[in-house]
Amino acid sequence: MITKRIIPCLDVKDGRVVKGVNFQGLSDVSSPVELGKYYSEHGADELVFYDITASFEGRRLFTEILKEVASTIFIPLTVGGGINTIDDFDRVLKCGADKVSVNSGAIRNPDLIREAAKKYGDQCVVLSVDVKRVGGTFRVFAKGGREDTGMDALEWIKRGEADGAGEIVVNSIDTDGVKKGFDLEMLRAVNDAVSVPVIASGGAGCIDDFIRLFREIPDIDAGLAASIFHFGEVAIEDLKAALAAEGINVRR
Repeated sequence: MITKRIIPCLDVKDGRVVKGVNFQGLSDVSSPVELGKYYSEHGADELVFYDITASFEGRRLFTEILKEVASTIFIPLTVGGGINTIDDFDRVLKCGADKVSVNSGAIRNPDLIREAAKKYGDQCVVLSVDVKRVGGTFRVFAKGGREDTGMDALEWIKRGEADGAGEIVVNSIDTDGVKKGFDLEMLRAVNDAVSVPVIASGGAGCIDDFIRLFREIPDIDAGLAASIFHFGEVAIEDLKAALAAEGINVRR
């Protein structure tokens, strides 16, 4: 049985971790360096670092704070935000990232995934997709959920896999920060459409939400969350103990 991963996410703006609801109303949480170190020492399987306004502001990802985070953790680090070129991949990998997450940059340049996978390997390339329901369909949004691309999310994700993305992060805008549970309908549709690992993001509010995720979609690879971990509502050690008690395989 594949070990399920629990992944905290650091949404970073102006060098600080922030969190909002439905991608809006951002409030300050903590230092990414302090949080990253804490998660590395308290059971997280991986860490995701998103510079969430880099694409919207049309700038490159902040690298100094990234280097500091990478130097203090001992778990795999995925980094995204403002990744538009192969040079951006190279830059963040040299800062200590293990994997690079592309979102708006791949929408602007669909060849980016293929080029990056060819140079760095599929295992290095993560396609992150911000998805929202529009008129009964799953639609891709860009620039931190601000811009409706008009693209069908399932078709875009299948193309990303075909081009070499080794992992898919599905960010549900509809459930982001709401803490009412993961978007199981959306996640099931994505998981059925691809064969690479899928990471669920958006909506976790309690331990039972993770249990339900892995029970109802047994093939899903990982659960990602932010605020419930940041604010101490759920401790990763407690979450893993509860998952193990339910017969769900986790690293402890």
